[in-house]
Amino acid sequence: MNVDELNFKGNDPGAVKHGNFINYYQFHPPNSRINLLPSDAWKSFDEMVCLDVGCNAGDLTIALHKYFTELHKTIKILGVDLDPILIKRAQVNNINENITFTRLDFTNDSERVEILKNYLKDKNKFDVTFCFSITMWIHLNNGDEGLIHFIKSICEISKMIVIEPQPWKCYKTAIRRMKKSNETFPRYEKLKIRHQVEEKIEETLLQLNFIKINEIFEPKWGRKLQIFSQA
Repeated sequence: MNVDELNFKGNDPGAVKHGNFINYYQFHPPNSRINLLPSDAWKSFDEMVCLDVGCNAGDLTIALHKYFTELHKTIKILGVDLDPILIKRAQVNNINENITFTRLDFTNDSERVEILKNYLKDKNKFDVTFCFSITMWIHLNNGDEGLIHFIKSICEISKMIVIEPQPWKCYKTAIRRMKKSNETFPRYEKLKIRHQVEEKIEETLLQLNFIKINEIFEPKWGRKLQIFSQA
């Protein structure tokens, strides 16, 4: 289903396969994430190069840039999403030369390596990589191995990681919405990482030499916002 075909009814955002909701920020406004970020977690950075994976139409990416600028940080940020329509909207709405939006399927290894290498240029890693509410979609579409591979991939390119893993109850909601649209996630039935998905993501990050420096629980969504740094 193309994002332009979604029909929003009340608070129901509809169903999409990759989380590429056309009006995502109507039900998750950027400040709901920005307000959770601790101001003292970024002391080691004066100049930052950041990555926002699954940036949708870019509203949160732009809000992140403003947030760090107000903390007196010099920041450049790259927002990537696999949906070309959403990226086009982000590009049209962007007026800041320090913010870049590029279409990228992050699970495509060769495409990811080329685009990120060209953006980083002389740097080896992003200072901070943001992964807001994308792990479930990667998991549902790429299976258990795809989820673990994603975590390993962001660890390879990041000094710090801000991640908001969706708990299992969100999977059930996504499946229910897809069934209403007569669509499915073919890999869903074969998933072995289920109720312990948040724990498995954290365990993988810790095994890859990252340490958890902060965790904020958002009771309205029932999700954790976690911040990891290289050990």
